[in-house]
Amino acid sequence: MTRLPEEVHSNKAFGWAAKDSSGVLSPFNFFTRETGEKDVTFKVLYCGICHSDLHMVKNEWGNSIYPLVPGHEIVGEVTEIGCKVQKLKVGDRVGVGCMVGSCHSCDNCINNLENYCPKMIFTYGTKYYDGAVTHGGYSNTMVVDEHFVVSIPENLPLDATAPLLCAGITVYSPLRFYGLDKPGLRVGVVGLGGLGHLAVKFAKAMRTNVTVISTSPSKQKEALENLGADSFLVSRDQDQLQAAIGTLDGIIDTVSAQHPLLPLLGLLKSHGKLVILGIPGKPFELQVFPLIQGRKLLGGSMIGGMKETQEMINFAAEHNIKTDIEVIAMDYVNTARDRLLKGDVKYRFVIDIGNTLMPSS
Repeated sequence: MTRLPEEVHSNKAFGWAAKDSSGVLSPFNFFTRETGEKDVTFKVLYCGICHSDLHMVKNEWGNSIYPLVPGHEIVGEVTEIGCKVQKLKVGDRVGVGCMVGSCHSCDNCINNLENYCPKMIFTYGTKYYDGAVTHGGYSNTMVVDEHFVVSIPENLPLDATAPLLCAGITVYSPLRFYGLDKPGLRVGVVGLGGLGHLAVKFAKAMRTNVTVISTSPSKQKEALENLGADSFLVSRDQDQLQAAIGTLDGIIDTVSAQHPLLPLLGLLKSHGKLVILGIPGKPFELQVFPLIQGRKLLGGSMIGGMKETQEMINFAAEHNIKTDIEVIAMDYVNTARDRLLKGDVKYRFVIDIGNTLMPSS
């Protein structure tokens, strides 16, 4: 293994964790595994706060394991590598997203779709191969199999890159898979939050014509002037919706709150595609006739495989795509959680782990 000579390495680690379903995070000490022959150990510098972190710390999906160290939008600097690591070296800038393991043998894994592997291991709150529970990026260090680590190009700022490891790949993957990445196509983006603003940026970089669809008229200036969208629709304005019927080739729907799908299907051209990324608390009501009339497609998508995630990061570097963020200190995380629940962030919180996470006694 290669080590930084000035650093002392051990498997001791510290971070912030939820101890129960109250959702309150507090300092927590734990142990990581030793660096294996194919592992990369890195110092965490920044970690984004994803909305799914809020669900997990409160056990709202019913599968949380406590104590739970959240965080799957993680960037940092390599401090140690295993003897069989090939693509990374000490000092490299790296990132880890939503997964740290998969079976490597199923059809999904063979086709670079580890994110759909039935045995995919999430970055935090999941049992790893050795039986230990995985801990995420609200911590000072991580040990991860090289296969699940991406390289961060030098021209991307680490803090604004962190959310790309989840939010970025979540919008990039469906744009590519559903063929909504062709210049000149008309693409709608529903919602202008953490996912939505990145969907606009990636779609514009792909040279599509982008329409932002929002319930909030106040976001029109932001969408058109700051993010570069081509048009803006208020989804509660029936006159605007009526005028836009049948004008879009596809729609990326990023909204997690309950909302009607019928008006969105009406905006699609024949053979148009509505892709769902958000996870509402209740099932959608779906009328089949609008799908049949026009041979429209309703689909979904979830992050991307490791090959595509690296492709997304490289694309972001080439086109200077960065997340709009608010950087916070570690001890502000509980306040940030409450603000995120209210939608009071533009557009993603990122924790400055490297400068503000202190060891606890």
